[in-house]
Amino acid sequence: MLRALMFILPLALTIYAFIDCLNTSEEETKHLPKVAWVFIILLFWIVGPIVWLVGGKARTGPRPSGGRGTRGAGGGWVAPDDNPEFLKSLGGDRPAAPREDREDEPAPEPAPEPAPESGKDARPADEQGGGGPADGGPGPSKS
Repeated sequence: MLRALMFILPLALTIYAFIDCLNTSEEETKHLPKVAWVFIILLFWIVGPIVWLVGGKARTGPRPSGGRGTRGAGGGWVAPDDNPEFLKSLGGDRPAAPREDREDEPAPEPAPEPAPESGKDARPADEQGGGGPADGGPGPSKS
């Protein structure tokens, strides 16, 4: 098991450093061009990934204000609902009015009820005569 770990751990470190180097922009690499870092990571199996992780990338530490900086500082990712440029692209900063208060759109009309078919009684079933004494049917049962 220890022999496998001695092979898997450096391999995992190399794969991680390689992918991290590929995803890093050219401006964030330090000391050498990005292509040189890729060769160092792949050729020097154990030392290359460690050197990349320690000194190859310009890493930012924790911000002095407890990890919270200004929104979008340094070109970082900002959620769409926090991004004023995105909100402006949606069509304005005014909040949407409730549906009842909108005067520019008419309220949808209810769907018309279907007309009763000819030849049938238009009364509801409970008014049509359910076989009571007046309709010639059996009356209420007497127990």
